[in-house]
Amino acid sequence: MKTFEIVVIGGGLAGMIAAIALARGGRHVALVAPPAPRQDQRTTALMDQSIRFLDRLTLWAKLKPSAAPLATMRIIDGTNRLLRAPTTTFRSAEVGLDAFGYNFPNKALMEVLESAVVAEGNITRFSSFADVVDVTAESISITLADGQVVSAGFAVGADGRKSKLRETVGIGVRSWSYPQSAMVLNFAHSLPHENISTEFHTESGPFTQVPLPGNRSSLVWVQSPSDAAARNELSLAELSSVVEDRMQSLLGKVTVEEGVQLWPLSGMMAHRSGKGRVALIGEASHVFPPIGAQGLNLSLRDVMSLADILCARPEMPVAADAGDQFDRKRRADIMTRTASVDLLNRSLLSGFLPVQVLRAAGLHILSAITPLRNIVMREGIEPGRGLRDIPAAIREKLSRKKA
Repeated sequence: MKTFEIVVIGGGLAGMIAAIALARGGRHVALVAPPAPRQDQRTTALMDQSIRFLDRLTLWAKLKPSAAPLATMRIIDGTNRLLRAPTTTFRSAEVGLDAFGYNFPNKALMEVLESAVVAEGNITRFSSFADVVDVTAESISITLADGQVVSAGFAVGADGRKSKLRETVGIGVRSWSYPQSAMVLNFAHSLPHENISTEFHTESGPFTQVPLPGNRSSLVWVQSPSDAAARNELSLAELSSVVEDRMQSLLGKVTVEEGVQLWPLSGMMAHRSGKGRVALIGEASHVFPPIGAQGLNLSLRDVMSLADILCARPEMPVAADAGDQFDRKRRADIMTRTASVDLLNRSLLSGFLPVQVLRAAGLHILSAITPLRNIVMREGIEPGRGLRDIPAAIREKLSRKKA
């Protein structure tokens, strides 16, 4: 049996980042992570708070060449409904940033993380699956598929929505599904995107273009499963024409690249994010649609909070109630983000007139009232940041009146 301070189960993006953060915080970490598949064509947009965290881990400099900045975010009502919202534009310069965040291929981030894990002396990687997990009040013991046994004083479950660790400690989940699929693809275009991300709101869900380096962008197109399946049967040339039309030719001629993928949409939230000597991060704790660039950003906030708790005093053993501390610290953020994404998605699907009125009115208010728009932008970048900035904004406004 090999003994460590912390074992991280799961080799996806969240699990790898957690292992690196905890190791660099002074903990000896076992990473139970079989090699990740390389077929993922998706991209990820990380907001400023997440980028700063990657920078502290010395990962950002290696990832930046593969990333494109998101300087402007634009929402266009692409529905044919009676009440349509005005086009709303959010500019990072309004809140003093060069960019809200950056978009990059998942594959690029995974390659950076793989290299960092290999180079990190405080991480021992095991490439077999966790077969049996045994959790006691004193420790966690994991028997791997190859027969090896790993023991640790604390376990981090980053093993996805069917988490073995979550099931072992008896944490239940609430799950739901949507009548939608997400078509995910990358495309080249003849006109520059100028670092603008455009989200069209349609009756079937968001159609979101996000910049990549050069004259390329990624697309997440939420639509009905039948429409998604039918469009997936089109040739790349035919699909390119359809995407260009949906983009209203804002980026000129569109050329869809190989590797189009379909993902059914669903949601899940664990009843707890931690318990005793266990914490759940990423999709072991929360799953929701790829809307509003929230998925990995929420997972990285899991990692930040976990590192604060587990690495505050690395010379001491991990506390037996660290999982409970983590649950208390993360509960509000997870619940509010999950609820807000769910509400936005369902508001687009609803044909109920009062819901349409509220959605249109909300975007109109954001478009018209700059201070409120700035608060919403800061809150989207970093939870609590917008609310913390309200007193300063009030003081600034009062000082201007006195002047």
